[in-house]
Amino acid sequence: MGKLGDMAKKAKEMAKGHPDKADQAVDRAERTVDERTGDRYDARTDRAAESVRRSYGGDENRPR
Repeated sequence: MGKLGDMAKKAKEMAKGHPDKADQAVDRAERTVDERTGDRYDARTDRAAESVRRSYGGDENRPR
């Protein structure tokens, strides 16, 4: 696996160990993208954030 793959694997392992912190980071990233794009891609960022959360089992009680 390349360096990028190794980094992604480490990030996923860390997110599984600290899902509350990972959820905060995902929320912050989603909010930043929405602000900078004027919410033009809001539906896409929602789906992307949900996909990321599923990948590490984060915030399972979040309304969908």
